[in-house]
Amino acid sequence: MKKNAYYLPEWDRLFEKITTLENLYAAYRKARKGKRYREDVAEFEYYREDNLLQLKRELLSEEYQPGAYYTFRIQDPKPRLISAAKFRDRVVHHAIMNLLEPLLERSWIDDSYSCRKGKGVHKAADRAQEFVRRFQYVLKADVVQFFPSIDHEILLSMLDRKIPDRKVFALLKKIIESGKDILKNEYKLVWFPSDDLFTPVERDRGLPLGNLTSQILANFYLNPLDQFIKRTLSVKGYLRYCDDFLAFGDDVHRLEDQCQAIMEKLAEYRLIVHEKKSAIYPCQKGVLFVGYRIYPYHRRLRRKNISLFRKRIRQYKSLEKQGILSHRQVQERIQSWIAHASHANTYRLQQNLFKELFFAEDPYLCENL
Repeated sequence: MKKNAYYLPEWDRLFEKITTLENLYAAYRKARKGKRYREDVAEFEYYREDNLLQLKRELLSEEYQPGAYYTFRIQDPKPRLISAAKFRDRVVHHAIMNLLEPLLERSWIDDSYSCRKGKGVHKAADRAQEFVRRFQYVLKADVVQFFPSIDHEILLSMLDRKIPDRKVFALLKKIIESGKDILKNEYKLVWFPSDDLFTPVERDRGLPLGNLTSQILANFYLNPLDQFIKRTLSVKGYLRYCDDFLAFGDDVHRLEDQCQAIMEKLAEYRLIVHEKKSAIYPCQKGVLFVGYRIYPYHRRLRRKNISLFRKRIRQYKSLEKQGILSHRQVQERIQSWIAHASHANTYRLQQNLFKELFFAEDPYLCENL
């Protein structure tokens, strides 16, 4: 095992811990959650013990190879290519991250909210509102084509320095490289200083949207940016949700200088900010973040989100009539939106929406309006 500056006793025998039957079984249970009746999950479950033992053998012998992805497009909330790994591969992803994620997370800042236990959208909105009350101005920015842009050479170099267990590193490398061509058509070529004509074409990049490993490695990839903003630039009001981030301050000119420094730092990781979606403005105007417009003492849902929900409701009703969704499934999806909407000032909006969309006759829903 290679030891480095990040070494902790918890790294000892990490690959051995990942490949225990106990961990693989726990990973299998996590991977099947909410998907138990899907065909590929049912097939794996029918010969569960044999399949888990086979995975263990392949991992220990280092013969494991990720399978092909099933890809499909979604349009809501924006056009994206989703890549679904085979169920056995998702079990491996969970097995790795059961043990690796807590070790990686130790060095992350507290104000990173995407795909972390005890964090999430609503905690991010709460924290953003705290900063909106404390500061006069905000720099709002997001990274262009974030998942398609993640550079494999840079990511693997970061992991190589971080992970002392060579077998764990090799396994992660296989998973990362398995998705290198999936998002190639989603990426608009960008040239950085010192690139020659062919550099953007020759470099492998992209993490598949849909993998647990992609979500966690994306946070890992942006951790140096978080540290730079918090430690080097000394920004006291900063938070990030995936590739969207906010930096607060009371001096517009200082925020402008910090914005330039942030862009230069991102370029080191072959990333750029979205110019049309990035701006510095007064907090009193309301900050668009994680689906809300956040003011010092209240929040509103974005109009776009309300329109999308109207569209979804009609789709749910249609799918229920066709027998594709049960009434209970429709209720659960609506309640999920209600939970999200309830974190903004939307009581009257909820009532009007459901009356408008013919759900007022449903006693279950009426009780929750």
